[in-house]
Amino acid sequence: MQDGIVIGEGVVLDARPASFITRAMGAMLDFLVIGAVIVAALVVGGIWFLENAVLGEDIATVVYILATVTVMVGIPVTVETLSRGRSLGKLACGIRVVRDDGGPVRFRHALVRALVGVIELWLTFGGIAAIASLANAKGKRLGDIAAGTYAVRVRGGKQLSAPIVMPQSLAAWAHTADMRRLPDGLALAARQLLGRAARLAPESRARLGDDLAGQIERYVAPGPPPGTHPEAFLHAVLAERRERELVAGQRERKRAEEQSGLLHRLPFAVPDPPR
Repeated sequence: MQDGIVIGEGVVLDARPASFITRAMGAMLDFLVIGAVIVAALVVGGIWFLENAVLGEDIATVVYILATVTVMVGIPVTVETLSRGRSLGKLACGIRVVRDDGGPVRFRHALVRALVGVIELWLTFGGIAAIASLANAKGKRLGDIAAGTYAVRVRGGKQLSAPIVMPQSLAAWAHTADMRRLPDGLALAARQLLGRAARLAPESRARLGDDLAGQIERYVAPGPPPGTHPEAFLHAVLAERRERELVAGQRERKRAEEQSGLLHRLPFAVPDPPR
């Protein structure tokens, strides 16, 4: 599934893969930041070595290797591990690297991504990474495939659904109507229709509203007043169900608290000793 992650409870999480352009922009910003760090380190290190006159051939080789490993592996691994997949470039572009199951990346994921990135990012100037990302449905580069990760968008997600509001003209009817439990799929379909009704074509909106209102009306007695608009009927039913479930939940919680109090009392109705 490209547009979401199905967790164990069967709930689909909104975890859409980041686009290639967004990932490329984030990578460029990261390279610019790392480049600035490299330049600053070269300037400071060069001045120090020149002043102390200790830059021999062997030392220069060791310093070069350490600097290369730090830049290519050390910095990316540290940043991704501590930020849970959000480097400065990814933060600016509104994306995050997550595991295939939607969880946050850890040290081993960041390490695998960085090690593979030495070849596909640094040695080929991002060429292999670009080809792999364009060829993969989730925009994964080779490091993501090896680590079991990919980049998702954390900004610009789905728009919030329109709120469910009780129509004033139907409030009195809804409070006294007998409403049986709606099938989960039917209730979800009604909620989704009301959430995106404004973005539907008028014909489709009217057809879907009539169809869902006819299905839900079988679970409500008496029916709504004559001439009730289908969407107003759906709003009234869903709003009333929400209120009744809230009241039932509060009643159940109060009963549980009372039972808990009885369990903590002394037996045989002996009052608790004064404190």
